[in-house]
Amino acid sequence: MMRIGHGFDVHRLVEDRPLILGGVTIPYALGLLGHSDADVLLHAVCDAILGALGLGDIGRYFPDSDPGYRGIDSMKLLDHVIGLAHNRDYQISNLDVTVIAQRPKLAPHVDQMITNLARTCRVTADRINIKATTTEELGYTGRGEGISAHAVVLMTKV
Repeated sequence: MMRIGHGFDVHRLVEDRPLILGGVTIPYALGLLGHSDADVLLHAVCDAILGALGLGDIGRYFPDSDPGYRGIDSMKLLDHVIGLAHNRDYQISNLDVTVIAQRPKLAPHVDQMITNLARTCRVTADRINIKATTTEELGYTGRGEGISAHAVVLMTKV
């Protein structure tokens, strides 16, 4: 049995926060605002996996009203979600992620992001694809106000 899920997340860029995407801290003057580490890439992946499994969304499992998740490393959230999938005998067959950011350039960091996700998702790196794009200076991402991410996942029963 195969199941498909889609995830989306967006966070505002602000001063005095680290920019973390795909578990990689990226040198940049701004970072993403959020209750956790605000890793939009990982949040979109979590939502895609949860959606594929019919388990709701990331807010159901890690509510921003819970102080226990304040500043948490989103890789820990992803690890929990992968555990939910494995408990239901599902694994990732293919994960495709698009990060939308005008700046900074993300290409130099994509390989490390893929390595991080593959390790946490317990799959080989060839099952994970991450790409980055801009909005040609249009909208909130184009103005540098935020970063968003979309993720699509195919989960297969093992």
